[in-house]
Amino acid sequence: MEQAEALLKAGDLDGCLKEVTARIRADSAAIAPRVFLFQLFCVLGEWERARRQLYVLKDMDAGTIPMFEVYDSVIQCEHMRSAVFAGKRSPLMFGKPSQWLADLAAALAALAEGRKDEAERLRDAAFDAAPGVAGQINGDAFEWLADADGRLGPVLEVFLNGHYYWVPINAVASITIEPPADLRDLVWTPAEFRWANGGEAVGFIPTRYPGTETCDDNRLKLSRLTEWTEAGNELVVGHGQRILVTDQNDYPLLGVEKISLEVTATGSDEGLDG
Repeated sequence: MEQAEALLKAGDLDGCLKEVTARIRADSAAIAPRVFLFQLFCVLGEWERARRQLYVLKDMDAGTIPMFEVYDSVIQCEHMRSAVFAGKRSPLMFGKPSQWLADLAAALAALAEGRKDEAERLRDAAFDAAPGVAGQINGDAFEWLADADGRLGPVLEVFLNGHYYWVPINAVASITIEPPADLRDLVWTPAEFRWANGGEAVGFIPTRYPGTETCDDNRLKLSRLTEWTEAGNELVVGHGQRILVTDQNDYPLLGVEKISLEVTATGSDEGLDG
């Protein structure tokens, strides 16, 4: 797989796809090229082709069943996520959502339907009401933490137990992230969560912003870059790698190792145990 790895490092996703496909044609029983192809399809946003590779791998090698069980549901979460940002469904939320969280979700739906003024009003109300939470990120102290994308701000996108959630930052006590080890980690970042209510869970934070898979720039698809677009009414939306911001600094997600927040248990984090 050296040639495929070299093409990937160079950011040539089309060439990489051709090389891996040729390897599979030359040795259809080999497992490693198919695992690579599954992950490459994920980077490209070819969700159903990625799922088909998972099913093939599951049938070929029982050792890949754990990967199948995890990532088949993760891909389904991507479909849910796309529907949310298209305004076709609402994100799942834990327990009874605070009014500001409901307003933020309504703002996204309004934006998707082209009602930019209403979206701005709802978003401003949500941002004004959302509680700021102090803490540390990679050991650096902050007074508040948010997603840099204006559609999200005080919430985190989380894939958990096969479902797509918006999790208020004030419902999180800590997040622990291992450095990326596989190509798929450039699409979904595995994370360990400890909630404000004391519960714990293992899930994923989407590494990239919604719609990144449709971008022409492969650096965005590979989470090597973040670009910002003005979406009107002073709203800025991202493509490429997710960026977390504090009152002190900006933090690309793939460089984050530990987030600790000074939170107390509230009704907003009911049912968070994974």
